[in-house]
Amino acid sequence: MVDATMQEAIGENFGLRIASKRKEVSGNKLLLFIFLPFFLMTIGGTGLYLSGMLSSIVPAGGDGEAVAERSLDTVFYDLPEMLVHLNTEGRKSQFLKITVSLELNGSEDVVVLDELQPRIVDSFQVYLRELRIEDFADLAGIQRLREGLLFRVNSAVGPAKISDVLFREMLVQ
Repeated sequence: MVDATMQEAIGENFGLRIASKRKEVSGNKLLLFIFLPFFLMTIGGTGLYLSGMLSSIVPAGGDGEAVAERSLDTVFYDLPEMLVHLNTEGRKSQFLKITVSLELNGSEDVVVLDELQPRIVDSFQVYLRELRIEDFADLAGIQRLREGLLFRVNSAVGPAKISDVLFREMLVQ
């Protein structure tokens, strides 16, 4: 068996220092690795909440009745499935199959949409035929598509107001 003095001598010869006690965590390291990240996450979360960026995740208090009222009046109007040939410049034919729902603020506009549905479908198909496959490459392209369809449907239905265009199905082939 090797005694403690021999272990110290071997450790000194090889440049090693044998520590018999475990190091204690200093106050600076504790502050740096635990409290600082917690503090930064708290400040960042508060900033996001106050700026309104978290409003879709964390509902604001006090307006529960207004939100319930608005959701009761919301009506969804389904348009028929559309299949259009995309604008391809000499390449192989590509098609877009899309199914869209329109979000209305009240049920009184459903009658107007029933009467004007051929105009809406025509407006959508003319717009969709001019799109290229690159227009669907990223999320910003999909958002531009949504805004373009919303603009066209609101201009087609006149005084009725459509609040959003919802994609139920979108297939690019």
